[in-house]
Amino acid sequence: MKDAAVSHIKNFNWDEIEQDLSWLSNPGCELMCWHDADYPVLLKEISDPPPLLFIRGDRSLLCSLQIAIVGSRNPTPTAQQTARAFAKSLATFGLTVTSGLALGVDQGAHQGALDANGTTIAVAATGLDRVYPAKHKPLAERIIQTGAIVSEFPIGTRPKPGYFPRRNRIISGMSLGVLVVEAAIKSGSLVTARHAMEQGRDVFAIPGSIHNPLAKGCHHLIRQGAKLVETAEDILEELGQIAQLASNGSEASSSVEKNNEPKLEAEYLVLLEKIAFEPTSVDVLVQECEFTAEEISSMLLVLELQGYVSSAPGGLFYRCSAG
Repeated sequence: MKDAAVSHIKNFNWDEIEQDLSWLSNPGCELMCWHDADYPVLLKEISDPPPLLFIRGDRSLLCSLQIAIVGSRNPTPTAQQTARAFAKSLATFGLTVTSGLALGVDQGAHQGALDANGTTIAVAATGLDRVYPAKHKPLAERIIQTGAIVSEFPIGTRPKPGYFPRRNRIISGMSLGVLVVEAAIKSGSLVTARHAMEQGRDVFAIPGSIHNPLAKGCHHLIRQGAKLVETAEDILEELGQIAQLASNGSEASSSVEKNNEPKLEAEYLVLLEKIAFEPTSVDVLVQECEFTAEEISSMLLVLELQGYVSSAPGGLFYRCSAG
């Protein structure tokens, strides 16, 4: 560890900590720690999960099934409408729409989810004592009423260019997949998509005109293996079992909410019976069951979100509930 980092850890800025504590004393303001039981399972699996999350709104939504929608801050009118329409459809199917509260596509994504009376999460690149951009304060307040705004940055943190790419890993990290609606080649949305690919998330992209420079980022992602989508149903189909769970209106619950667990379908029970209480590999499960490795990985994610299994280093899983 570098000397500067050691010095920073040893010498706390108590004034800044007092700011955080003062903010936390307000109603609806919460702090989530990495070791909390309700810390999002998917986010915990990324290479650098935030140790702390400041939250305004419903913290339980961080464990909900999420789809991220990102794109240009200066989209074409068509792209703005497309983002809003996709978000509305996906929220109607029960997915929480996660984005970055920025102008343009992010704004359309949050508004679309709200149009459907669905849930949406905004991940901020500032402290939660402020809203950036300031013109989105009314939108932020609407999100807080039924959703949540989240940030890893302490209270008092002002927006800086380097903070936005960093927060993008949280947007993708909490989500099952990332939909890029419209983006230039050097767009921050492609940073989010890269994070998603590194995290093993699905990446979806909407194609555009070859003459539109804001479509080039999406075309680049499609050439890199992102799924070309034209409708919200295309995304739900790709998400498979997880999307089916959402479309049935079920909610994944954490291990601290077992009283409200959804009943497992037959194939999940079959898989669960093959998972030992000591770490088990996917390869072993493929040999024990009649499911493919891809199907098992998808099912394991659902079982983990519902608190039946937990992951261990090396891609192993172990059973933590009798089912």
